[in-house]
Order: sequence, then C-alpha cells, then structure tokens
Amino acid sequence: MQIKVNDNIILVGTAHISEDSVKEVRRVIEECRPDIVAVELCQRRYDAITKKDSWENKPVTTLLKGNNAYFMLAQTFLSSIQRKLGREHGVEPGSEMIAAMQEAKKHNVEVALVDRDISVTLKRAWKKMGFREKTRLTWEFLKAMIGFDEEELEELDLEELMDQDVISQLMEEFGQMAPSVATVLIHERDVYIAKKIFDESKKGKVVAVVGAGHLQGIKKHLESNDFENVDLKELEYVPKKRIKVGKTVAYAIPVLFVTLIAWLLFTRGTAAWIDIKDIFLWWFLINGVLSAIGAAIARGHPLTILTAFVAAPLTSLNPAVAAGWVAGYVEAKLRTPKMKDFQDMSKLESLKDFWNNKVIRLLMVVALANMGSMIGTFVAGTKIFHIVFG
Repeated sequence: MQIKVNDNIILVGTAHISEDSVKEVRRVIEECRPDIVAVELCQRRYDAITKKDSWENKPVTTLLKGNNAYFMLAQTFLSSIQRKLGREHGVEPGSEMIAAMQEAKKHNVEVALVDRDISVTLKRAWKKMGFREKTRLTWEFLKAMIGFDEEELEELDLEELMDQDVISQLMEEFGQMAPSVATVLIHERDVYIAKKIFDESKKGKVVAVVGAGHLQGIKKHLESNDFENVDLKELEYVPKKRIKVGKTVAYAIPVLFVTLIAWLLFTRGTAAWIDIKDIFLWWFLINGVLSAIGAAIARGHPLTILTAFVAAPLTSLNPAVAAGWVAGYVEAKLRTPKMKDFQDMSKLESLKDFWNNKVIRLLMVVALANMGSMIGTFVAGTKIFHIVFG
C-alpha cells in the first residue's frame, strides 16, 4: 500500500511475509528515485536480518536470569509464526526490508534506520506494565505457544492481513488486553518513526518502508507536522527501577513467614509445633509440586524436575534467586545446548520443532518452573492462612 504524504515523503505499507510487498517496495523505489530509503528497523533488528548467527554467540547463562526466558520465548515464537506464514507464501520474513536496502544500494541511495531500538521498546513496555498485565500477557503467550495450531496459520489470508481495518482491529484488541504495552509498542513507535522520517525528509526525498499496522498512525503524525514537542531522547529513555508491588511482595514473604512462626511460638508455646510442622509441610509440598509440574510440562530432565521440586520452597523465601534459574542451570548442565540447537532456532516452524530444541526446552524450564513456584507461593500462603486462623 503506497501513500504520498507530500512531495518529499512517500510511505509504503507492507506485510513482512508478502511477495507482493517485496515487489511493491522495489517498484516504488525504482519509480520515485528517492534520495533516502527509510526502513522500519533499528540496528538490532537490522543485524538480526542480515546476520543469521546472532543466536550462536549467546552464552547459555544469559538465558537463565531475569526476564530473558520470557522475552526470548516470545521473540522466537512470533518469529516462527512469521516464518511459517512466509514459507506458505514463498518469502522469508523481512524480505521487503532487505529488498528496500538492496534497491537503495543499487541506486546508490542512503538507507536510514528509523525505528527505535527493540531492547528500549521492550524495556519500556515491561517497566510500564502492571503486575496484572504482565501475568495476563505471560499466560496468554504460554497458552498460545502450548496450543500452537498450524492449521489455523494455514487458514490465514495474507490479503486480509494487509487490510488496514483488520490490523487496526487486532491492535485495538491488544491495547485492551495490555494498554500500557500498546502505548509503547504502537503509539510511541508511530510518533518516533514519523519524527525520524520527518527529519530525514529535510535532507531530500524519502521513501519509507513500514509495517502496514503502523501506516495510518505514521501518516497521521506526518500530516499534522506537529513535531515541536517530540523529544526522541525522551522516547528512548528507559525508566529507572522503582519499588514495585511484585518485588515488595517477594521481599515481604520471608519476613511474614518468619514473623508468623515467631508469633505462633510466642502465643501458643509448645502447642504451636503441630501447626508449624503443618505449615512447613504444605509450604514445601505445594511450592515444590507446582514448580516441578512446570518443569515437567517443559519436558525437563527428571533431575531437573526433582531440582525444581526441592528448590521452589527455598527460593520462594529468597527473593534474590528463582526456582526456574536453579532448575534451568541443572537442565543446561544435563542437556547442554549445542551450536546446532542455536542455529536451528532460526528454522523453528512447528510445535514439534519447539519441543525438540534444547534451547527452547531450557527457556521453557526456566519460565514454567518459575511460574509454578509463583502460583505455589500464593496457593501455599492461602493454605497456611487457613491452618493458622481457620
């Protein structure tokens, strides 16, 4: 879809898996002969498209800590859907961006990367999300991944995906599920990309190749030409860490646990030991079992599942360590991913591919063991409350 904003800016809206988009990009650049070709890429995404070995250089330890497992699973899963659709239509994801850069080189034209750094976007989204949004998104993602339906993908109509109304509707639904994420992923990027295109247009005629889902938003901002108050540095700023409810709860749990034991001993004396034994029993069983179930769903090694069972009750009382990290470390030792597993991550297309890849299995062990432990903490807490006060 081609839109002429003014004499200096032409937008080309594309689908990332469409051969028609590749042809249109080439045609528009050939006909318009711009001074600059702008593409909806940041340096990281540019490297991901042009350097296929990026996964191979990642240390296994980077997969275990923080939210890396969730981010990498989401990135790999969504990329695999694009690859699956792309294969159905005979084109690699991102081919239209590559075509744009090839045409620019052919005509000796400057290429401008106009998207915000993907890591900045993800960090801003994560930090702006509340606990409920994070939980809901994680749950929806895991449901989608476990229930990955290839037949549904085959039924998707690429022409329908290119229809702006359909894409806008999908974005609106996503915005209702996680409003803060939609703001960062969609609206902020519309402003950011539009501003970068506007700045490039001061140097000459620009053909900008952007995803169809951003086309109307970018067009609106360019037509309004109101960029006086748009500060790119502000849009690139990642909010500093602050005290969050989730972290506060994590640190409060061991304090409450110890306080509860002390209170029972003080108020009930030796009679409290019966309740204390029940408290520890249920805490260990519920935490351990649910974390172990998570590791088992991820098809972890039997020793990994056992590790999750033992680690979860202890790590739940230590905010600095997570059960998934410990279980993931054991899984990595027992089934160390090889270079081939990292290379194959760029080829995953089916549910079977996901379950058989050692890197994905490691990520799933970390994510699901952590999730099981989190659920176990709240379930065990409820059980303990009934033991003490019921």
